[in-house]
Amino acid sequence: MRPGEFVPVVFLALAIYSPLQNNKALSILGASVIEASVALKSLAKDVDISPKDLNRKISEVCNMESSCAKEGSQLGLQKVVRVSPKTDSSSPAVVCGAFRAVIGAIAVDTGNFDDATRVFVAVLDGKTASRRASSNSER
Repeated sequence: MRPGEFVPVVFLALAIYSPLQNNKALSILGASVIEASVALKSLAKDVDISPKDLNRKISEVCNMESSCAKEGSQLGLQKVVRVSPKTDSSSPAVVCGAFRAVIGAIAVDTGNFDDATRVFVAVLDGKTASRRASSNSER
């Protein structure tokens, strides 16, 4: 995907509908992209990383309560995810599921994992406009 290139966002739109089966499937794909991204980034940084340390890093980033829900909240997904009236859209499970589904949807919509990985790494590294805005307002 090149800057300025139009990519249809069919699956990205579906990713914010929490109760849909497509959301769950996209969330599974997104979790796999996230795990692979963390592994790739960790191995690129330290090729001698132990399997135990690599698994720990993957677990930390994929943890629903801490990292995953935090990244999704920083993007404001709790404000746009569609859930039933009885469901709290800001609960970690909902926000994390939506975040994973968005990452999975990017992979499907663009037809490759590289773009989804780039988006995930940008979010993880704080290189998104919403993250910069929220950190500026905290100062």
